[in-house]
Amino acid sequence: MLERVALVLPLAFVLANTAVAADPVRVLAAGSLRAVMTEMAQTFSNSDGAPATATFGASGLLRERIEKGEAADVFASADVGNALALFNAGRAAAPIIFARNRLCALAAPGVDVTSESLLDRMLDPRVRLGTSTPKADPSGDYAWQLFEKAEKLRPGAFDALDRKALKVTGGVDTPKPPPTRSLYSTLIAERKADIFLTYCTNAVEAVREVPGARSVAIPDSLAVGASYALTVLRNSRPGAERFALFVVSIPGQEILTRYGFAPVGAP
Repeated sequence: MLERVALVLPLAFVLANTAVAADPVRVLAAGSLRAVMTEMAQTFSNSDGAPATATFGASGLLRERIEKGEAADVFASADVGNALALFNAGRAAAPIIFARNRLCALAAPGVDVTSESLLDRMLDPRVRLGTSTPKADPSGDYAWQLFEKAEKLRPGAFDALDRKALKVTGGVDTPKPPPTRSLYSTLIAERKADIFLTYCTNAVEAVREVPGARSVAIPDSLAVGASYALTVLRNSRPGAERFALFVVSIPGQEILTRYGFAPVGAP
């Protein structure tokens, strides 16, 4: 059943100026949206006539850049909290949830792990467990939510996982991947971690790029979902509201589906 996305859109979205913007709509988006938002921006530019450009990074770091004065028109976060913080500070319109994702375990080639053995393997001192950086990147926050669930299943698991987790992405100094490969496939190929907790969409992309790598479903007892939120910044350029509407439109939601996200506005 369709969620009533239109009912939560700010009135300004509906009354958006239809004039073509001379300058591109500046979109700051979570790194896990790199492929999908790149296509969104291109499709929007071709169909609407208003150009759009996207810049990517960890959602928490992008929010901080906006708070420090970086120019942006649309912010697409991998969580609700960062977008809501900008709204509460009076910097942005009320955010809307436009997509959902979930965590998977990305296993490097040769790593023996299944959904059933995942917790044991993560706790194994010989296994290097990779995550993103909490607070800077929602993916890291979601990983720590998984650790909290593990604690309920196995007392002491949270402290063990908290100590051993390697925060290799989502930080200020996280290296950029080569143009021809995703960040997570690069990390797995270079064996920066044996098991990496990341979004399922990232894991699917990495599996395509690294022979022998696998995406392992996280069992229900540990599963963590991710809600992605979108907001339009105050004093944004013409076209920003139309871009936001495009993301939650059926064509926009169909693009999200093709990249493995769970849409909220499409049948």
